[in-house]
Amino acid sequence: MWAARSARQPRAVVFDVGHVLYDWDPRFLYEKLIPEADRLDWFLAHVVTREWHFQHDAGRPFTETSAELIARYPGESDLIRAYGPRWLETIPGPIPGSLPLVERLAEAGVPLFGITNFSAEFWAMFRPTAPVFDHFRDIVVSGAERLVKPDPAIYALARRRFGLEDGEALFIDDNPANVEAARNAGWHAHRFIDATGAAEALRQHGFPV
Repeated sequence: MWAARSARQPRAVVFDVGHVLYDWDPRFLYEKLIPEADRLDWFLAHVVTREWHFQHDAGRPFTETSAELIARYPGESDLIRAYGPRWLETIPGPIPGSLPLVERLAEAGVPLFGITNFSAEFWAMFRPTAPVFDHFRDIVVSGAERLVKPDPAIYALARRRFGLEDGEALFIDDNPANVEAARNAGWHAHRFIDATGAAEALRQHGFPV
């Protein structure tokens, strides 16, 4: 069983999900539904935008957000309604190299956790498709908690739930603001660019990858 070799080394790893373990973009769904490139770009810039989607990560249900959006863009109602039931098509698959890192850490007995900005209802759809999370001891999902990164409150909640004090975790996230918030919360943190860089950061912190 792996254990940190010194008090300065973290003993657990906390992963973000989107753009760290799995890719995500509404374009992956809507490029199947809107063949015209210019119209697709307009739709994603004005109708189903990332800003609109992030309401779900904060805890709002799709029934509410879609009704509001349809009221603004009634001509796009069918495409808006498709977002909920076909949401899994916004995730094309894992980020290259990331899941093998999780597997190696799990095999070594490293405690694994997650903090993700993710809709609770979409997480319920996605989680059964991703057995890699069977290795995780706990995952804080923003939509379920109605707290989103980089709010310090979500890190405080995670520290309590995970039982990880100052310096005891390495947090990996692609968003610089989320990385800085994790450092402010007392953890080590690495900004994810790709799996190669993450592997190097893990090695530098003493993890067996």
